[in-house]
Amino acid sequence: MTYENIIYEADDRVATITFNRPKRMNALSQALCAEFRDAVAKADADEEVRVLIVTGAGGKAFSSGYELLDPDSRPEDRTGIGAWHDRLAGDLDFTYTVWNCTKPVIAMIDGYCLAGALEFAQMCDMRYCSDDARFAVIESRFSAGIATLAMPWVLGQRCRELIYTGDMIDAEEALRIGLVNRVFAKDALAAETMKIAKRMSRVALDCLKWNKRAINQSYDTMGFKAALQYGLEACVMLDSTETPELKEFTKIRIAKGVKEAIKWRDAQFKPFE
Repeated sequence: MTYENIIYEADDRVATITFNRPKRMNALSQALCAEFRDAVAKADADEEVRVLIVTGAGGKAFSSGYELLDPDSRPEDRTGIGAWHDRLAGDLDFTYTVWNCTKPVIAMIDGYCLAGALEFAQMCDMRYCSDDARFAVIESRFSAGIATLAMPWVLGQRCRELIYTGDMIDAEEALRIGLVNRVFAKDALAAETMKIAKRMSRVALDCLKWNKRAINQSYDTMGFKAALQYGLEACVMLDSTETPELKEFTKIRIAKGVKEAIKWRDAQFKPFE
């Protein structure tokens, strides 16, 4: 497959996959997701690769989440629960790509990591970020559900405030609550992350694979997959429900564009920030 939305590089046991749509804040289009799945399968099958790093191009965003302007993602084109289920199940399947990869996957986060991109990052094995990284379950603020509800497993009860408010937090707060493993200076993020990945890649491949498999099985034994499946069903019900807030957001987005819709949405919260 020829990649147009990602960059794939492999060197000295580490493969790096870069979301490469910087003009769109590396938004996760359906085309990007398809290319990413192919790249992960390629790295997983390569015996010379032991660790994967996923990052975003441009320095402004790891990713802003699923592409709102994607023709396959427009709410007005999905009028039944079945159609919503098919679309959102695809989102959950995309995030499972890194969870199911037999090798460790590191999310290297520089800039914004929002909505579906944050869901994706939480399915990676580790998260390292720059000191200007920002995180938010921003979909809550336009009445959308969470297709991959992994946050309770990452943060426990701390997830409630982030999900209920849609608040944005900075890198230090993300580190404090356990959302990320480490924070590095922006200009040192790539080098420091690669240093850890290279160190990790010196561990025997079979050791890495069996340890990841055992850790994942621990989560599955506790009900991880069943919980995520219920989260998907809840997301389908919410996204197929036309709340007044979503109706107004969609109306403005269609008439005036995404920027104006976001401006309207943010105005609802500004007095209480």
